[in-house]
Amino acid sequence: MADKSRDPEALEREIERSRQQLARAVDEIADRVNPKNVAQRGAERLKDEADHVVKAIGAMVRPSDDDEEGEGGQIDKRLVLAGVGAAVIVTALVLRRRRRRRR
Repeated sequence: MADKSRDPEALEREIERSRQQLARAVDEIADRVNPKNVAQRGAERLKDEADHVVKAIGAMVRPSDDDEEGEGGQIDKRLVLAGVGAAVIVTALVLRRRRRRRR
């Protein structure tokens, strides 16, 4: 038995709202799984992680107290940061290579 108390125009408006919500949801899903966007989010995440590592290493590396000019500490800090950068790059390349092999 049909519900006659429902206005056809109200039903049409409800259907249209539902259609718009569904269209937005599909657009959001398409945006999330877009390979370009996925790669961009991965790159941003990698940069954030590298920044955290650099900050952590930088906090651990201090100029030595017996070094009068502090240059020894700066050289050590640069070497450590270069090593961390190299490790991040190598890790990214290895992960990229593994992903290509899976395809």
